Amino acid sequence: MNLSKHDFIQQRTADLNKIPLLIEICDQYPIVYDVLWALSFNQDIQQQLHSNASFMSKLYHLTKVCDNEQMRKVTHGLLWNLKSHHNDLPTPENSDGTSFDIMISYSHKDKILCQQIYEELIKTGSRVWIDFDQMHGNVMDAMAQAIERSHTVIICMSEDYRKSNYCRAEAHYAFQRQCKIVPVLLQKHYKPDGWLLFLIGQLLYVDFIKYEFDRAMKMLLKELYASNIPETDVVPVPHKEDTDVASHALPAPLTKASPSPILPQNILEWTQTQVQDWLIRHNLIQMSRLLAECDGRSLIYLSKYIKHSELKDTLNSFREDSLRRLNQNLSFIEFSRFQSLTDQQYPDQ
Repeated sequence: MNLSKHDFIQQRTADLNKIPLLIEICDQYPIVYDVLWALSFNQDIQQQLHSNASFMSKLYHLTKVCDNEQMRKVTHGLLWNLKSHHNDLPTPENSDGTSFDIMISYSHKDKILCQQIYEELIKTGSRVWIDFDQMHGNVMDAMAQAIERSHTVIICMSEDYRKSNYCRAEAHYAFQRQCKIVPVLLQKHYKPDGWLLFLIGQLLYVDFIKYEFDRAMKMLLKELYASNIPETDVVPVPHKEDTDVASHALPAPLTKASPSPILPQNILEWTQTQVQDWLIRHNLIQMSRLLAECDGRSLIYLSKYIKHSELKDTLNSFREDSLRRLNQNLSFIEFSRFQSLTDQQYPDQ
């Protein structure tokens, strides 16, 4: 997969070992903390920052004693990125036990349109979480709590959203928690790029620029709730190399959440229907189409094949099959999630 310009800069900074220099000047130029936060989404840079014990100690100290609220937010963000396993963190307790149907993740520069979307969703009876007043204190913990208490996360795409470290952390955490993600486009002439394009893969998005607000809102509600989505109501997000095929992709039918069927503990006993239920429950829509005729035994065989084959060859085989059978390029993220989930479901291979 080709790196975006921003990802290339991050990787180049890591390869040239420039992090010690940035750490050295961050107290003299506090803006460098913001730069380090943006760079810390790169795993190599995370390791370099982790290995600097004095810098890590300084970050923890700043979160406790710094009087500048913005600086505290940045240090919390940096530390959030440097935590290796967010899934191991305890779910924050909420005093009133409230949960939400939807969380709206957005840049505050897009607040006006997002507030309109919020108000329309509220009219439908949905429980919606949105940060209108810009959270104070430990923003990262508050963000995590909001995502953990929400069933669906609407990602409001714009150039400002992609540039925001806060938004990037939100989007990644929602993906990590396997929330249902529904992207919407808010900025004219903007096309998802960089980490945002990588994260949303081939998810369908609702275009609030192309359509008038009322019509776009209707499309969003269909994407969130309806059992079927007309092809004309949504726009596929193609990878650059996928443009020729993505425009022909048909969206998968979506349904309201229903109680998940209890699957047999032994995966060998799963029927084709139960395999489909399991894949769809984890939002692996493309994989569910590709594996429509697989039962539990087939799934185990496939999992062993993936584990003991070269990743590049396996991915190419899946993509060729997906293009041939679905006329659609397989999302690398979806393939990776499928591999991870099968490893969890059947680890003894």
